[in-house]
Parts: sequence; C-alpha cells; structure tokens
Amino acid sequence: MAAIKRSAGLVVMRQFDGLWRCLVLRAYRNWDFPKGQPEPGEELLQTALRETMEETGLSELELPWGEDYRETEPYSKGKVVRLYLALSRQGEVSLPVNAELGRPEHHEFRWVPLDKAQELLPPRFWPMLGWVQTVVIKTG
Repeated sequence: MAAIKRSAGLVVMRQFDGLWRCLVLRAYRNWDFPKGQPEPGEELLQTALRETMEETGLSELELPWGEDYRETEPYSKGKVVRLYLALSRQGEVSLPVNAELGRPEHHEFRWVPLDKAQELLPPRFWPMLGWVQTVVIKTG
C-alpha cells in the first residue's frame, strides 16, 4: 500500500449580496480548492493558510467556524486532502506567478454557490461541501 501524501487547503467563503459563495480555482480542466503540501515541520492549518495566500493573494482570512476540518478519502495513489473552513471579508483574488512553474498555478477563479461548486469539483469534495453548508448555514 502506498504511503499517504497529505496536503491541506481552505474552503474560502465570502458573502456577496447576502449569499454565501466559495472560492474555486481552475488548472486546465480541473477545479479545486486552494491547497498544497506542507513544508517540513509545518502544521497543516499553516499549510492551508500559506498555500491559499500563495495561490490567491488572499491574506486576511478568518476562522470564525473554528479549526475543524474534513479530509478526503485517499485518491490517486494515496493522496489525502485536509480542508479547513475560512472566511474572506475583503481582498481581491489574484493568481500570482508560481516561481517554480514560471506561471500561475491556476488559470481561473470563481466565487460560486455551494451547489455550483458541486457541479465543478470532483466527487471527492462533495461530502465537504455538505459539511460547509451545514456549518455556514447553522451559524449564519
């Protein structure tokens, strides 16, 4: 059995005209949340915050729903993604150039309602979208 390869990211939520939307990113034909692998000695929550800032330019993120998380089932040779839930009240999303790639990691971003996110994202993330909906709606 292959070793588990962990990555961490955020489901970033923001209200637009009173409606909750989450941030999704597209690389080629694949939609995803901002996420990446931890650096040596880095806690996964720190990884999630760092990767989100690196991939989107968003730095003023809050964790009003706590530090709870959900993880995907292992996929693609043992990968597991841990996602935390964050609030973004302000800031423009940018897709900065990744120094290693020489280009942005992603081609497009969208703020979408959770049901639209389910249409775009792979099924491994669907249980997380249900969790996010429960948490965000319960707390307003």
